[in-house]
Amino acid sequence: MEKVFCNAGLSEGVMGLLRGELGRLGWELVLPEGEGGASNLVEGASDRGLVEADVAFGQPNVSDLLASKSVRLVQLTSAGWARYEREDLAGALRGRGGALCTASGVYCEPCAEHVVAFMLAGARRLVGAWENQGGERAGERGWPAGRLRGESRLLLGQRVALVGYGTIAARVAELLGPLRMEVVALRRRVRGDERVRTREIGEAGEWVGWADHVVNILPGTGETAGFFGRELLGRIKPGAMFYNIGRGTTVDQGALLEGLVEGRIGGAFLDVTDPEPLPAGHGLWTAPRCVVTPHTAGGFVGEGEALVRHLLGNLERWRRGERLDDRVV
Repeated sequence: MEKVFCNAGLSEGVMGLLRGELGRLGWELVLPEGEGGASNLVEGASDRGLVEADVAFGQPNVSDLLASKSVRLVQLTSAGWARYEREDLAGALRGRGGALCTASGVYCEPCAEHVVAFMLAGARRLVGAWENQGGERAGERGWPAGRLRGESRLLLGQRVALVGYGTIAARVAELLGPLRMEVVALRRRVRGDERVRTREIGEAGEWVGWADHVVNILPGTGETAGFFGRELLGRIKPGAMFYNIGRGTTVDQGALLEGLVEGRIGGAFLDVTDPEPLPAGHGLWTAPRCVVTPHTAGGFVGEGEALVRHLLGNLERWRRGERLDDRVV
């Protein structure tokens, strides 16, 4: 019986679903010897069960994947895969006829909706209304209709630069279509099959200055570390909005904070920070026009079950020799 090692942080009910479905398919579920629940930001601990497995599901330890002679399919529980984007690992998997898949298909919809929610909340001044409503004493609440109406904006016709273009960015572009916003995507290599105007990421300086909304969807890699540094953030059009649902490590947060305090950047909506959790005393918590969500963009009711269904679908495709969903190696 082939073995599926799982260190994903799944609920008891979802783990029961996984165990039952694997049993139906003739697979054995192997759990970590220690505590499981590795996250997309924290690598799983080394585990003998992983080394001896045929399939790894979750956030498996890279050293174990390299040491294993049997793991052929790696199914991650994240859209990002920076930790695994290594030539030695890719070579090892290819050498044993293996593959590595992300969960981009699970997370593209919630992350894209999160971006659009950010945009609408900022444009329609929902944050200002919530702040007014949240006064601890009724006497602190006003009725700032004139101010909020005067500050509210339309998204219609505004410009969006999507920095980083994969499944999430493609879905963002689709959702923005009915709002009739002008979208440009920036990616490492333009393929020609993109559904929106696309430019190489080396032109980012030009396009962040063009946009009313700069959406950072870059993965966290050595190449992208500090990508939005002081110089690039300084090129953002005065008053434009900045969003980050990629990785916190891609942004110089000190420079972002300065831009917000000085009023050059119109506002920031951040779902990711560096570090995470963001320390309670960090300036971004209280920066003007800055909203922080605690890395929840990919979350939704049924997330764990969707990850399991994604794995099961790829297992069946793997057995039939069909193309795998979200394969990157």
